Order: sequence, then C-alpha cells, then structure tokens
Amino acid sequence: MALKPEHTAPFHSVRYALRVLEAIAAHRDGVTEADLSQETGLPPGHLAHLLAMLCRETYAEQLPDGSYVVGESLVLLGSGGDRERALDERLQRTLADLRDTVGAAVYLSRYKEGELEVTGYADSPMTPAVNEWVDFRSALHATAIGKCLLGQLDHNGRKDHLSRHRTARLTSRTITDETLLLNTLDRQPPTVPVLDLQEYAVGTVCAAVPVTAGASVGCLALSLPVEHAHRLRHAAETLSRRAAPVMLSLAI
Repeated sequence: MALKPEHTAPFHSVRYALRVLEAIAAHRDGVTEADLSQETGLPPGHLAHLLAMLCRETYAEQLPDGSYVVGESLVLLGSGGDRERALDERLQRTLADLRDTVGAAVYLSRYKEGELEVTGYADSPMTPAVNEWVDFRSALHATAIGKCLLGQLDHNGRKDHLSRHRTARLTSRTITDETLLLNTLDRQPPTVPVLDLQEYAVGTVCAAVPVTAGASVGCLALSLPVEHAHRLRHAAETLSRRAAPVMLSLAI
C-alpha cells in the first residue's frame, strides 16, 4: 500500500506541536514562552495557539510563574507499559469532547492491511451512531470514512481495494461506477472534508477528515440525521480544526 505524496507528511500543526513539546521537555524546571519562541523559531501568535491547545489537552502545564512544563498526558503516554492504556483513555476522552463540540457521533478509523478498521467512536442518545446496516468494510465507496481513507491511497492502492470489494448500490445516491469514483477521489482536495450525503444510508449524512500519524492512513468522521444536514459543513470544519490533538496522541 502506498500513500499519495501530499499525505505522507504530518499536518503542520502537529509537527510544530511536537517541536514545542520537545523544547518543553528539555527544561525540567520550566521554560518561558519567550524562550520557547526563540528555541522553536515559531512566531509568538502561532506559539500561543499551540500552547493553549497543549495545555487544554494536558500535554503541557503552565506554572504560576507563567513558565511551561511537561503535562500529565505526555508523562502517561511515555510511561512504558501504561502507554497503550493511557493512549486509549486519551483518545476516548478526545472523541467524547469532539462529540459534544460538534453535536454528532464521531468515529476514529484507520486503513490497515487492506481493510477499514473503526478503532474508536463516541455517541450518545442525543447523537446516535449510524446504523451499520452494511458492513463498513464493504462500503468504502459509499461512506465518508471510506472515501477519506481511499483518498489517502495512491491509484494502485485504490484499485487493489476495489478489486476486492465491489461498488454495490446502497442508495440511489451511491456512486457505483468505478471510474467515476476514482475520478471523484482524484478531485477531492486533501484539506477539504469528505462528505456522504445519504450515499450509505437514507436518512444519514456524514463527513470525514484525514488523520495522519507517520505513514498510517486514518480519519476522523461524524454522522448526523438528514434533518440536521444544514449543520454538516460547519460540523465538519470544526472536526477538522480539532483533529490535531488526535494526531498528536498517535504521533507521540
């Protein structure tokens, strides 16, 4: 499996956040924002935004004197045998926060060994998960999650997947023509959320954004009942803006 070139590099905000965390970790007694700006080369405005996110996600902590030290989450994620459990708990809290922020069920997925795998999700009675009436693994062509994952593969990777999973018609809106689907994926900008407007299930709309960690292929997605379709684009943009903490957890 090969990635498309534009998806091989981590998102800039995550790369910069890792640079800031590395600088903070080098100062056990704390480091000021001015010194961090000098050491990382980041402008004060950008640095302040990253520090606010890192403190909100408890990767960093601001001391009473205004300096910054490593936070609880970073300590837990680096603690050997506890790392996997800490990562799972961190991701689940992040997904729950995203669910409440966007007002929709949210999902974290990856493409592993040629198949889709939903690795986590957060729903509630007010934001129910989509009814999986057809196995998601067989419906990548019809879902926002699937098209987002396929969009991160190169042409051969997409062709390989489609050779193993036929593009069945699930609703009247499903793209079943393989050439049309491949052309649609080629035209999808990597920074724009992928949408599913009742292509997988009548009555449901979805959106997905890429989540990269090294060479892995993943995405964050949300689903809404069609009566809330007017909120989809705004929710998808919010999901995209809030994806950095998820990518950061996976990258550390």
